[in-house]
Amino acid sequence: MASKQRSETGAARLSAAVADLRVAIGKLRRRLRDEVSLGDLTWSQVAVLGHLERGGPATVTALAQAEGVRPQSMGATIGALEAADMVSGAPHPTDGRQTLWSLTPRCRDLIKVSRVAREDWLLRTIHAELTPAEQEVLAKAAPLLKRIAEA
Repeated sequence: MASKQRSETGAARLSAAVADLRVAIGKLRRRLRDEVSLGDLTWSQVAVLGHLERGGPATVTALAQAEGVRPQSMGATIGALEAADMVSGAPHPTDGRQTLWSLTPRCRDLIKVSRVAREDWLLRTIHAELTPAEQEVLAKAAPLLKRIAEA
């Protein structure tokens, strides 16, 4: 009986921690997003840039599949990114009917500057808000959070 009670208490504690973690991650994500902006880009445009940065050049069709949108919608997104000098197209090496889209050097520079600024804010905030012992706990938790995010 005591073992069952402990198990239920542990499950309730984990459920509460999960809810707290979800809220905290959401707030942290918004705060990091607010720290540095990539201009007037929409979040769907930022998502496309992320796909291109991580996966390299891609066609409109592949990007549409990755984002779960229609190719026509992705075409409009790519058009806006091209007009903003964030992406450029090149002929597909095996299918001349398609274009491979990739990040421009300007876009890569903006991403790099944005990432450095967000990491700097996060580092300064961790130093200011957490004790050295708490910083150690956070450092140990980072690989676990990464595993969860990649699951």
